[in-house]
Amino acid sequence: MGKIVCLQALSPEQESLIQKTAPGYEIIQGKAKEIDPAIVRQAEILLGWSKLLEEPALHAESPLRWVQVRSAGIDMLPLERLEQKSVLLTNASGVHAIPITEMIFGFLLSHTRYLHTAGKQQLQQIWKKPANNTLGELHGQTMLIVGVGEIGSETARIAKAFGMRVTGIRRSGRNLPYVDHMYTMDGLQQAVADADIVVNILPATDETLHIFDEKLFAAFKPGMFFVNVGRGQTVNTDALVQSLENGQVAFAGLDVFEEEPLPAGHPLWAMENVLITPHIAGDTERYDGRVFDIFLENLKAYAAGHELPRNRVDYKIKY
Repeated sequence: MGKIVCLQALSPEQESLIQKTAPGYEIIQGKAKEIDPAIVRQAEILLGWSKLLEEPALHAESPLRWVQVRSAGIDMLPLERLEQKSVLLTNASGVHAIPITEMIFGFLLSHTRYLHTAGKQQLQQIWKKPANNTLGELHGQTMLIVGVGEIGSETARIAKAFGMRVTGIRRSGRNLPYVDHMYTMDGLQQAVADADIVVNILPATDETLHIFDEKLFAAFKPGMFFVNVGRGQTVNTDALVQSLENGQVAFAGLDVFEEEPLPAGHPLWAMENVLITPHIAGDTERYDGRVFDIFLENLKAYAAGHELPRNRVDYKIKY
């Protein structure tokens, strides 16, 4: 009997669905630090991943064949070892589309509609309006989404509801609904120069490391907004700080950083034109349910001996 080790708690209904979908499997649930490594060593399928499980899961004699991770990013996994063992890897792409999209617009509205400043003033019981005619709008602005996947597609849809023009960057350059113009990565510098708002949703790969560097920030239209909900490693933090200081970037909403937590005393903490959140953009009370839906769809295919239909990771491009 094969074993499915689940690192997230399952409801009785979810456990029953797994049993019906893959009746020949034993289901073991628990947190990574609590599960017996000997059990992990026998797992054929893992729902979730933890570095604590790496050695038993990837032991030469383990039967591991498929890992469904609970994150969209897979840069923290031992990809070379997984590939060498021919383990199927699927991620949670799509789970984050709604919460991260809402976070993106939360960042932007907090700045354009004075909410960030008003919230701080409220704690000091200060009634102070902004200068006349200084409140901004999203309507009519051009938003560039860098890395248009599941999240970017949902962001584009909502941007259109705000009456925005939307451009995008994706590897293939293939257009998508709600995107007025799609560039390939080669067009990134041209695209940022035409945008009022740049939203970074890029994953961390060798190609994207520090792609937002001093040269790219210099190509920004002066006074534009920058939102990072992708990966911290895609941005050269020193270059971002410089762009915020010289006004090239008027406002930044940042959920991810090169070093997390952001170190105490870092210049970004004290900047009035920066809003920082502690890497929570993808969090939602509905997270586990959405991950399970992806897992169950893939499990149906796996049990039937078919290709996994959702979110199969390509080890060559690392997403």
